[in-house]
Amino acid sequence: LPERSYGDNCALTVENVRDGIDIFVLAHSLGWFGKALIIRNHTMCWILSITFELLEYSLAHQLPNFNECWWDHWILDVFTCNWLGIYVGMKWCEHFKMKTYTWHGIREIPTIKGKLSRAGAQFTPHSWTVYQWAPTRRFKSFAGFIVFAVLLMLAELNVFYLKSLLWVPPEHPLVITRLALLFLIALPSAREYYEYYSNPRCKRMGAHCWMLITTLLTELLIIVKFGRGEFSEPFPTPVIAFWSLIASILVGFSIWQFAIAPWLRRRRSSARTDDSKTE
Repeated sequence: LPERSYGDNCALTVENVRDGIDIFVLAHSLGWFGKALIIRNHTMCWILSITFELLEYSLAHQLPNFNECWWDHWILDVFTCNWLGIYVGMKWCEHFKMKTYTWHGIREIPTIKGKLSRAGAQFTPHSWTVYQWAPTRRFKSFAGFIVFAVLLMLAELNVFYLKSLLWVPPEHPLVITRLALLFLIALPSAREYYEYYSNPRCKRMGAHCWMLITTLLTELLIIVKFGRGEFSEPFPTPVIAFWSLIASILVGFSIWQFAIAPWLRRRRSSARTDDSKTE
């Protein structure tokens, strides 16, 4: 199916900006509202928001939908739609984190407004656990952070590739249904993953988490199967160089943070102990 390209006229004018606003603007805000409820951490939301825009740059030669102007990437997407979704989502989490319920019968509430509020509260959680990812604390946390980010980016990219390869229009109910179901299963999955990630006494992930990972990998296998011969254009050299640099930085940081730096601290501590003994 033909897909719209957003990078045909990149002059920063009111007309071009107005022409670039469509249903995907709302989809960006709603999507990041949902991801904020899943991730529950400002810093990680912003890291993943910027990472996805970089992935759009990197994959624009395969998916015309990713061919956007610079102001579309950074002004409309990151600092407008994504920011709004992240801000509202995190405020939502803060509200429910502090919210208390009065568990008396709905018939005992005197006003109609109170009855409606009580009925709506029935479908919301009693509290929301705040996620403190702290990826530099230990190597398991760092590796878990990378895996979680990869899974989220895979969930984002799969829908675009599936639409392209299976000829599914963006407005088709299957696309909306897939996103809704993925969001509903991602909420308990993220909680289970975070428990495994942050709690040393937790030795395995929960069933929801494994089911979500299996779903994403199944979608990836479908993309690989039906994508053979569809994307013949090689990756541009700057893209390969950029992601090679990112991988090198991550590997170098992990070696320094979890191997060299602890060894230096132990060596300094041992030297101070020897000096105190000689004195």
